[in-house]
Amino acid sequence: MEQKTPLYEAHVARDAKIVPFAGYLLPVQYPTGVISEHLAVRERAGLFDVSHMGEVTFSGPDALKNLNNLMTNDFTNMYDGQVRYSPMCNDAGGVIDDLLVYRVEAEKYLVVVNAANRQKDVDWMRAHIGGDMRMEDISDQVAQVALQGPHAHMILSKLCAPGSIPQKYYSFVENAAVKIPGGMGGDGPIAVFTSGGHSERVKPAEVTCIISKTGYTGEDGYELYCDAQDAVFLWDALLEAGAEDGLIPCGLGARDTLRLEAAMPLYGHEMDETVTPLETGLGFAVKLKKADFLGKTALETQNPPPRKRIGLKMTGRGIARERCEVFQDGKPIGFTTSGTHCPYLGGAYAMALVETEAAQLGDALEVDVRGRRIAAEVVELPFYKRAK
Repeated sequence: MEQKTPLYEAHVARDAKIVPFAGYLLPVQYPTGVISEHLAVRERAGLFDVSHMGEVTFSGPDALKNLNNLMTNDFTNMYDGQVRYSPMCNDAGGVIDDLLVYRVEAEKYLVVVNAANRQKDVDWMRAHIGGDMRMEDISDQVAQVALQGPHAHMILSKLCAPGSIPQKYYSFVENAAVKIPGGMGGDGPIAVFTSGGHSERVKPAEVTCIISKTGYTGEDGYELYCDAQDAVFLWDALLEAGAEDGLIPCGLGARDTLRLEAAMPLYGHEMDETVTPLETGLGFAVKLKKADFLGKTALETQNPPPRKRIGLKMTGRGIARERCEVFQDGKPIGFTTSGTHCPYLGGAYAMALVETEAAQLGDALEVDVRGRRIAAEVVELPFYKRAK
């Protein structure tokens, strides 16, 4: 049975179309539609419920040592308030998941995992940690929302003091205060939905959050983590503050088209336990020079990798989805991993895993879509890159 995020009732109240995803009931789109939500994020701002993501804490003297053993990136030189991305691999070098690691302080870290992989990740981590440290899965206690788009900073500034808003990309503020208009009982008790049911709670004057300058849309923006019981207050406050700036709630549909347009890999598509991070273009997060880590030996023997991730622009009529076979000069060279119509770019694009020696920039390829071969061109990744 699917779970509900703390914001489930808020989505229903706004007539969102709810679908099961990664064990949760989540909004795939609102009445505005996927294209409008996508363009809002590119041109103004959008707000996403990403409370289905998992959160795990590592604390203690051996926390860093264990993180460096579990993951391919190196967390040794991180500073307090920094975020770092990393794949986590099995012994064969395949990707178990890709994660974000937040350094709170020298012996305290927050690890954010993909919702569909939460239990698998937790079980893998527990089986491969040791020493003087404590690991705790706090996912059910935490809600997360993503405020994304060029107006995100303007909107957040209405509710936060400057010191609560991180300035650097992939940095965060731990105990950031977000003002809640009409808070501290101004509107009386309200019903707050949690995973355990409903409870009466007075609207607070502010909500304490982790605010990070991160996102999964290719735009400037923030991800905010708070206590699950504060999620409705935070959600409503952000939507109210951003209304005049064009902020709208957005669903899973726009989240996927945005990340694909920005060529951001998605677990289960561009990577899985049979695909290495080197194959899918994540070599920047694989530090083969650091001490031994899970999957290192396998990755060293596969360097350079036998496959690579490429970008395709469909030049023929049709949209390539995942697992369509890709051909060059009549020969199969790989398969697509994700594909859709990209609303902002106004065309159909796809990513694919192909043989390393094949498919150079500008090459003409064909993609088999339901038995019909459609022309495509190899183009540079990412398809979309925001102007700075």
